[in-house]
Amino acid sequence: MLPRVMEGVGTTLLLSSIAVLVTAVLSAAFGILAGYRGGYLNELVMRLVEVLYSFPAIVLAILVAAVLGPGQTAALAGIVLVTIPLMTRLVRAAAVAVSQRDYVTSAVISGARLPRVLLRHVLPNVAGTIAVQGTYALSVGIAVEGGLSFLGFGVQPPQASLGVLIQQGGTYMIAAPWLILGPGVVLVAAILAINVVGDGLRDRLEPRETRSLT
Repeated sequence: MLPRVMEGVGTTLLLSSIAVLVTAVLSAAFGILAGYRGGYLNELVMRLVEVLYSFPAIVLAILVAAVLGPGQTAALAGIVLVTIPLMTRLVRAAAVAVSQRDYVTSAVISGARLPRVLLRHVLPNVAGTIAVQGTYALSVGIAVEGGLSFLGFGVQPPQASLGVLIQQGGTYMIAAPWLILGPGVVLVAAILAINVVGDGLRDRLEPRETRSLT
């Protein structure tokens, strides 16, 4: 059981990590451009994000898997489409705040080109938001991959993932409950651990919110 769980953890983390890296790159590009340029570009990006955000996560992932067919590609695409809306919105909000600061205005007045302004002045100052949201997106990605594989739309046997192991263990839940408890506990523990890391990054990288003393 242990080798299968270890293989499942590796597969789930690898797929989720690759998908979140793709999400981070796309969200940074779209969010920074929309937040800095505004106008029609901002409206277009935000409308697309809102359309994706309106779908329940697992339903959107299943729709992607139905189009692409079951497998790792469907799992990757599903995680990207599920995680990109919220990250893009938050990166865009951070980019709007950064673009109004004096050093960005000074760079524009001095004649700096758009790519230089975005890469040197805007991107480094929204990197904290991207890092924090990336950890939360990773936990969502693990849950989405587990759900897709459990429903038969993600990783396919004999390859192992946590969702596949939970699905297979469910068949023997009465006779051998450890087959479902093992990967299930690992899945929950991984999501909780990543959320704890995300909370730590948020406290370290983002400004603290004002809290009431009452």
